Amino acid sequence: MIQLSFKNRIALNYILITALLILVVFSAIYSTVKFTVYKHLDENLMIEIEDHLKEIRIENNVVILMDAEEWEEREHNSVDVNPVFVQFLNVNKKIIEKSPNLKNEILIFHEDAGFYKTFDTKLLNSTVRQIQVPLHIKSKKIGYLIIAMPLTDSAKVLHNLFETLLIAFPVILVILFLIARFFAGRSIKPINAITSISGMITKDNLKTRIPLPKQRDELYTLSETINNLLNRIEDAVEREKQFTSDASHELRTPLTVIKGTLEVLVRKPRDNKEYQEKINYCINEVDHLNTLVDQLLMLARFENQKQNILHESIYLNAVILDVITLNSGKINSKKINVKFDAQKDYYINSDNYLVATILRNIISNAVKYTNEGGEVSVSVYKNDNKIICKISDNGIGIEQRDLEAIFSPFFRSNSSVHPEIKGTGLGLSIVKRFTELLDIKFQIESRINEGTTVVLEFNEEANSFLL
Repeated sequence: MIQLSFKNRIALNYILITALLILVVFSAIYSTVKFTVYKHLDENLMIEIEDHLKEIRIENNVVILMDAEEWEEREHNSVDVNPVFVQFLNVNKKIIEKSPNLKNEILIFHEDAGFYKTFDTKLLNSTVRQIQVPLHIKSKKIGYLIIAMPLTDSAKVLHNLFETLLIAFPVILVILFLIARFFAGRSIKPINAITSISGMITKDNLKTRIPLPKQRDELYTLSETINNLLNRIEDAVEREKQFTSDASHELRTPLTVIKGTLEVLVRKPRDNKEYQEKINYCINEVDHLNTLVDQLLMLARFENQKQNILHESIYLNAVILDVITLNSGKINSKKINVKFDAQKDYYINSDNYLVATILRNIISNAVKYTNEGGEVSVSVYKNDNKIICKISDNGIGIEQRDLEAIFSPFFRSNSSVHPEIKGTGLGLSIVKRFTELLDIKFQIESRINEGTTVVLEFNEEANSFLL
């Protein structure tokens, strides 16, 4: 099958619709002309019938139909100028009288045609329009009157009109197709320009943008949409590059540390205590590396993939207590006072693994950034048919300018000021990603040296039941 270009398809679709409209118009014109011609003939026939019926008279008990002088006056004997053929029949349908222009021909009486109804028939191998009516004198039928008029000129006019329309139809369509194709080509020139510029854009050349047309039409919207798409792609690629660079750096750092430590150990013999110290140090770096890899895999696994979410009923109080228990070692070593306030048992319908991961990252951060002897409080309550989970600490806090950046992977606020606090910078990125996947409203407020407060708000439709 031949594949037409977009320009030709536009022109062809336009022509198909136009052809249908022209066909309807031409049919209407032909039908109107034909109706007008036949109506004019029928009116003339009716006039002739009325005139001849008025002229029938009785003189000396003799019925006079038409005399020779009247035939001559009406010029019925002329066949050149719109002749009218007249014929009288008796009650037995025998010819009584006929107009001289009929000569040796006769008009045939049609039994099935009916009276005062016009119809087409043949005379002298030509088509005529005929009408036949009964003759009455004093309510007595005396015969029949037949009148006919030739359709030659009218048929010729209709035939010429039909041929003209038949020839004009394809000519008009061809001309309109060429015109439509020309204007369609001009109309899609901006699209060709968009295609050409889009073809120049590659992963190494994402800064090129499509010029916006002057008129704010559909092409303007298309160009603007493509430019916005390119902006998002460029941002995503830049984030991907930055993420890859940061991930490579974060993975390389513990590996470099482990390698360096092991190289120092093998340079010369050392006592068991020094070996144990360096090996424990390497183990800590391996743990850090494992944590980093786990978090990276977690981010990759749940990258905007809601199909991986498993909804189930979750006992929120128990999840929070489990997370606190997991951090009990750090809590006890730093002598942190942890308060948990939940007046009732709260249940939500969500993904248990993701919710536990969210709470684990938030609570572990609260413990990690709280000074020794500090306080971490976790409270759960209901507000306007929503379950609120608030986690607060009185730790080192986050600077206001860093509150937006803390959700970027590997970003750590003031990490150089607190080198003793280890971390990957992925915790809050994971929290942000997972809360978006679960439709959990997430807010964070913080002040330097005053502490941080995180609020998780579970939507009402996420609630399963509340005891």
